[in-house]
Amino acid sequence: MPAPLLIIIGGPNGAGKTTFAREYLTHEMKGLRFLNTDEIARGLSPFDVDAVAIKAGRTFIQEVKSEIKQGNSLAIESTLSGKTHAQLIARAKKAGYRTRLHFVWIPSIQLSKQRVAQRKKLGGHDVPLKDIERRFPRVMQNLTSTYLPLADEWTIWNGAITPPKVLANHDSHTILSVTEFLAE
Repeated sequence: MPAPLLIIIGGPNGAGKTTFAREYLTHEMKGLRFLNTDEIARGLSPFDVDAVAIKAGRTFIQEVKSEIKQGNSLAIESTLSGKTHAQLIARAKKAGYRTRLHFVWIPSIQLSKQRVAQRKKLGGHDVPLKDIERRFPRVMQNLTSTYLPLADEWTIWNGAITPPKVLANHDSHTILSVTEFLAE
């Protein structure tokens, strides 16, 4: 029996992670539970997701831990701006999971802000500008320092174009080369 799989879809706010997962990973994620804090928040309080953000985050973590405990393959989405998901990934690996990271890259904080503003105009959830500004550099730093080393397989996608194209992956690039690229 193959090892269970944990797919992580990461990227800054406004990178298009949920759209990417739904439009480009449907075959890879077929039959997997897809956990996303924003979707959990919408389920808890569709008209005021900000009011339940902390509860949604806790629910997300509990659900991921439960799926791992049961040995179920699953997919999760996150900005990866913090280290909580690193602990979840490490827990999954310890339980025998294979881990695959798809990171949706965009080149700038400005594009992140524009996309979040556009999403809000279309009825989607907002992210305060101060949060985008705080998270964006942390996302890029955590990608190379924490999340790429944890992943068994990884692909970085150019989310600034449609359809997204592969920028780098574990077969063709080193983490050092990705770090240098992101520093440019």
